[in-house]
Amino acid sequence: MKYLITYSLLMLSILSWGCSSSTHKSSQSNVQTASSKESSGLTSFQQKNGIGPIKKEVKVGKLDPKLAAKGKEIFESKCTSCHKLGQRYVGPDLKEVTSRRTPTYIMNMIMNPSGMTHKHPEARKLLAKFATQMANLNIKRDQARAIVEYFRSVNPNAGK
Repeated sequence: MKYLITYSLLMLSILSWGCSSSTHKSSQSNVQTASSKESSGLTSFQQKNGIGPIKKEVKVGKLDPKLAAKGKEIFESKCTSCHKLGQRYVGPDLKEVTSRRTPTYIMNMIMNPSGMTHKHPEARKLLAKFATQMANLNIKRDQARAIVEYFRSVNPNAGK
């Protein structure tokens, strides 16, 4: 009888501990999920346009062939060791990037790659997929804008 009571108390303690532990883990998981959403702390502008030096949406109009030619030159000299148009390479295929991202997002990614991959969910996905941090090539705003124009010139769906 003494053993039965001891055994029952032991089992009750184990069950009680197991239930409270899983409940604690479950509630802890819910708190972590909620805090990760809150911790991103991105504004709707940042979600759409990225995080970086470009704080206002870049407006693009009619394609500027001269600016696109300048962008092609910059892209070929600084970016082609990691990016190709029309194929995946070290980094993602950029041929139709202007169909997927805003000009402002592209410029922020070019000018602030580390900040983007640390804070922006889409940039983090790219880092996870390609497992290579984009290099900061110290590209200036006007150069980044020229690269965007080049991307627009090679994307048949740009601006649609």
